[in-house]
Amino acid sequence: MKLARFTHAGVTSIGKIEGDRIIDLAAILGRRGASMRALLTDFPTLKPQLEQTSAPSLPLSEVRLEAPIDDPQKFLAIGMNYKAHADEAAAAGIPTPKSQFWFNKQVSCITGPYDDVVAPKDSEQVDYEAELAFVIGKRCRHVRRENAREVIAGYMVCNDVTARDWQFRSPTYTLGKSFDTHGPVGPWLTTDDEIADPLALELSLTVNGEERQRSSTGDMIYNIYEQIEYLSTVMTLEPGDLITTGTPSGVGIALDKFLKPGDEVRVEISELGHICNRIVAEES
Repeated sequence: MKLARFTHAGVTSIGKIEGDRIIDLAAILGRRGASMRALLTDFPTLKPQLEQTSAPSLPLSEVRLEAPIDDPQKFLAIGMNYKAHADEAAAAGIPTPKSQFWFNKQVSCITGPYDDVVAPKDSEQVDYEAELAFVIGKRCRHVRRENAREVIAGYMVCNDVTARDWQFRSPTYTLGKSFDTHGPVGPWLTTDDEIADPLALELSLTVNGEERQRSSTGDMIYNIYEQIEYLSTVMTLEPGDLITTGTPSGVGIALDKFLKPGDEVRVEISELGHICNRIVAEES
């Protein structure tokens, strides 16, 4: 299934994508409202009913797609997880991590798949990073990599927007990764059972139609199952937790091509769809 949060006539709901239409699931979800996290907590029980429903639908062209997950407890991201990207970072003087390198994006940075991304007036180095994101579907701890796929609810497209000048002011990266609107995700949550192999997806990014990034999720240094094993050694992962998996080479800092107001950034991943965000200046 492709599950989306959408707004129509001022009301936000969760729906199921069917072609170019969306089926409103409000009648099934009841008290869970428009929280994808609440849906995922009960997903094993709800799944048969969600799959079979043929409730009234709306054209996608008449709704506004929102961030599929707007209320995760965690938004975790791994750095320099594609070899070519690690190499370009090393060429810029950033050492390659000797183990998985994790940081937080604050959940307040999350925005919708087609919403504007704000270029802060306090940053001169706003950058893009095309990434595969996955969402945890089961509360879990100490997950072995061979069992890790069992705890994945599904996948989304993400742009890990980064204020590079702020990123390097702090050793944790968190500030430079967490400006408001710097976490566009979507366009919907594609459930795990729809994807034959999440390690064989093609991802690409363009700025104003110019291709800047293209790679395969198979080129990760640490794949998503190894990531889950590593993270769950430290912390309990909860339904709705959002994890992004690293970006390939071609980021703006390596090309000396930072984003500016008026730019349009499109990130696409095979089988998952695309997101597209316009860069706008922060209002005074």
